[in-house]
Amino acid sequence: MLEKGPAKKVTVWVNEDTRHHHEKLWLAVFDYLRHKRIAGASVTHTKMSFGARKHVHSADLPDTPEFSYRIEFIETAERVEEVLPTLYEMVGDGLIELQDTTVIKAVNEHAPSPEPEKRAQPVRQKAQLMRVLFGEKDTWHGDRLYDAIVKRLRMMDIAGATVWRGLMGYGAKGETHRSRLLHISEDLPIMISVIDTPAKIEEAIPVIEGMLENALIVISEVDAIRLTRPGTAQETSHVQR
Repeated sequence: MLEKGPAKKVTVWVNEDTRHHHEKLWLAVFDYLRHKRIAGASVTHTKMSFGARKHVHSADLPDTPEFSYRIEFIETAERVEEVLPTLYEMVGDGLIELQDTTVIKAVNEHAPSPEPEKRAQPVRQKAQLMRVLFGEKDTWHGDRLYDAIVKRLRMMDIAGATVWRGLMGYGAKGETHRSRLLHISEDLPIMISVIDTPAKIEEAIPVIEGMLENALIVISEVDAIRLTRPGTAQETSHVQR
């Protein structure tokens, strides 16, 4: 199963009329990848292209008998090493491209469904609570800062984060920020709370620091109690909210 982390991206370019054992080559490559249970592959055809011979291939020109097909898939380095020799043998007239890539999100379509009949059991562990405090008007590359921070934490696989919007507060400058019916545009206080293992919090701190200007980060030691159903306690190594 393809998981989050380093991977390989393979792209195969072939012409429409190229064949492999009396079958269209692009279809033969696709069937082979499916037979080898590659995580997923897609086939697209180009609107217009040219190759080494400088002949223009276009789907819109009736005088053009062929145009290019592209077969693309992403897999682990081990699986790519397994199928690449056969692909090299099959694609006698075409192009095979191999690139290093990174999977930042992978979804297991065959994940087992939860079992509601099993009663959740508490799991206690030591954790850290990180609180980030700043103003609602603060931004990061044109986006709301709190939105950008939450997105970054999700990409880092942090267990969870909650954004709190204050009604009133003041910070190091001594300026009072409050919510009023006729002053809804004032810079209200924002707090993001994050709970995870000390190692994950330590990893997140420098990333969040690089996104802040006038702000405050507070770290506290906490006892986390996580409720899990029997048989799933070891599936996640970090704290979940």
